[in-house]
Amino acid sequence: MTDPSHDATVIPITAARSRSARAVPDPAVSDERLSEVLAFLRRRVTGDYDVDEFGFDAELTDKVLLEIIRPLYRHWFRVDVNGLGNVPAEGGALVVANHSGTLPLDALMLQVALHDEAHRAIRLLGADLVYRLPVLSQLSRKTGHTLACPEDADRLLRKGELVGVFPEGFKGVGKPFSERYKLQRFGRGGFVASAIEAGVPIVPCAIVGAEEIYPKLGDLRFLARTFGLPYLPITPLFPWLGPLGLLPLPSKWVIGFGEPIRTDEYDPAAADDPVTVFNLTDHIREIIQQQLNELRLRRGHAFPPFF
Repeated sequence: MTDPSHDATVIPITAARSRSARAVPDPAVSDERLSEVLAFLRRRVTGDYDVDEFGFDAELTDKVLLEIIRPLYRHWFRVDVNGLGNVPAEGGALVVANHSGTLPLDALMLQVALHDEAHRAIRLLGADLVYRLPVLSQLSRKTGHTLACPEDADRLLRKGELVGVFPEGFKGVGKPFSERYKLQRFGRGGFVASAIEAGVPIVPCAIVGAEEIYPKLGDLRFLARTFGLPYLPITPLFPWLGPLGLLPLPSKWVIGFGEPIRTDEYDPAAADDPVTVFNLTDHIREIIQQQLNELRLRRGHAFPPFF
């Protein structure tokens, strides 16, 4: 006859031993990881690594910079990605997305999403303000970003790169919380002209979640002008909590990619036709606005399960 008290004692001890065994790191894995880190550092010190003509350092981006921001993507914002099949697996394409969030974390989350889920590096086109700041300028180029100008966009697209653009610019990222998920004007449509000239598809992209990370309630305009910034926001936490006010709220994010819009059906000369460019720009804006409306409904509350 089995002693019940003996069984009750054995089971917890066995489970504890199992947990303890799982907690012990594999020495082989640790050694391999250490070897990779040392090899990486050796290449950085000796200069044995590649950058392209724009300054993009793929190894530094993959092994350091994306590793730093990936916890935000996976655990803080818990990003869901829809429509990955609409992102071309290879060749040039232009991803056009809405811009929001007071600080442009949406650009970084889009970069992680395409790197991890679609296995493609996106070359984001940034505002000239970014490239007037010494450290940020160098860091942006290291991660594959470049100035938002037709010349750079054209060279990247013709090289077969995946290029990303936020046509709203600072009007989108700096708009007040009361106007969340309402697209601002898309400028003159220079991104459309670049896509037509290169004959690459345009992939509309909607990003839901960034609007809630720093709800912009006001603007310190005098200080913004003093420092040469487009705006200096007032949020529920900033500037009241100082540096802690820069911690983004953990909103739930969804990034959706729509069906590609072909441009190879246009004559390249159509890139110089203002009417064609405007009509296509307006069409893309309408598509992204519709995507935003649909993804907001699908996502539900911005801070589940709290609200």
